[in-house]
Amino acid sequence: MIPFLDRINELSRKQAKEGLTDIEKVEQAKLRQDYLKLIRGQFLTTMLGISVVDSEGNDVTPLKLVDEKNRAEIN
Repeated sequence: MIPFLDRINELSRKQAKEGLTDIEKVEQAKLRQDYLKLIRGQFLTTMLGISVVDSEGNDVTPLKLVDEKNRAEIN
């Protein structure tokens, strides 16, 4: 579970019902950016674990993905 997801949802409900203060709007924007960063990181981790193999068993993983895997291994 994403720890700050409850707060994001709470602010969203409050925004729909009564509106947010300026401080809450700033908090909401930051939480949403943090959420997107987390999701993108999870997606990238998943993609880096994928290899594409054709019916003859040849690795046909796109070069862009291979390059990204190599960069991740260096870091």
